[in-house]
Amino acid sequence: MPYETVNEYEIEYSSARLPESEHWAAMVAIYGPSPSPMHRNCIFPPQRVSIDTVFESAAAAEAEARTVALAMIEPGRQQGPAG
Repeated sequence: MPYETVNEYEIEYSSARLPESEHWAAMVAIYGPSPSPMHRNCIFPPQRVSIDTVFESAAAAEAEARTVALAMIEPGRQQGPAG
């Protein structure tokens, strides 16, 4: 599963083959800062993103997942529980 660290966030992005299909879905998980180096603070649990889109290849799905994740952690885009 590809991952990258952007500022204080660790992003995991991947693809998943859709059941009974030749198509792929984009998957993302985002982890934030943690006071313990042995623990990751999951702020966006692993889940499908861009759910209205299916992709012809795993690479295309992973590229979309990365784009979505980077947009989610873009400065000024984070929101607290109240939205």
